[in-house]
Amino acid sequence: MNIHAVNQFSALWDFLLTSSMHYAVNAVLALVILLAGWWLSSTLAKAFERVLIRSNVDATLRPVLRSVLLWLVRMITLIAVLGQFGVQTASIIAVLGAAGLAIGLALQGTLQNIAAGMMLLFLRPFHAGDYIESGSIEGTVNEIGLFATQLTKSEGICLFVPNNQLWNSALINYSRHATRRMDIPVGIDYKDNAAVAIKALQALVNADPRVLQTPAPLVVVTDHSDSAVMLKIRIWANSSEFWAVRWDITQKIWPTLNAVGCNIPFPVRELMLRNGEAGIKIDAHHE
Repeated sequence: MNIHAVNQFSALWDFLLTSSMHYAVNAVLALVILLAGWWLSSTLAKAFERVLIRSNVDATLRPVLRSVLLWLVRMITLIAVLGQFGVQTASIIAVLGAAGLAIGLALQGTLQNIAAGMMLLFLRPFHAGDYIESGSIEGTVNEIGLFATQLTKSEGICLFVPNNQLWNSALINYSRHATRRMDIPVGIDYKDNAAVAIKALQALVNADPRVLQTPAPLVVVTDHSDSAVMLKIRIWANSSEFWAVRWDITQKIWPTLNAVGCNIPFPVRELMLRNGEAGIKIDAHHE
């Protein structure tokens, strides 16, 4: 009886010793894998960030890409550590996939904004400092984030726009090119000499050094409306000076035309008052 008990104890001791050695080795290997993976993830992330800096990748995008690489390596490391203890990694990957799908469905709108933010940062349809318009939204870009883009409207109001809204709408970038064209309509009276008005307006725009000479400034007759001969001033200016040039030229149009005897037309209506066979014709000028 004692011999049998001794044999059982000896077998149990051998099992415990073998198992302990096995798990100890696995624990040491798992610790080595964990430490090596954590060190490797940090090293690769730092090296990747240096590459991004040398490649002139947008400063907003760099930390995002760095974090993606960092945690991708760490996730692989954790799966390898669990596999060292005999855990079925295929099951873990399946669970993570299902969890990721559930989280993705729950945060669908947020993930769309992140995806749109990544596309905006990669394709760069606009940069910080550009003046953009998208639907009813317009303003100067301050910052392009992962979730939203920060704009400052012309009246000084700060506006946060979800990236998905900008990405899914037609977008106008007024600052993309160095120069912009402006068309300024001008009406003169039918009694005035259109050639004289054109010459005066041509001299006006040519005298402004901010008006570009290539393409050449143009003043032409575009229409004959009910009460006015319509002219159009078409000029080009640097985008940074667009509004200053437009406002200055517009302000000087009336004094310039007045100096050469041209008048700003007013709407005219002809009224015929009938009294039997007699009639009275009245020109009504609405000033």
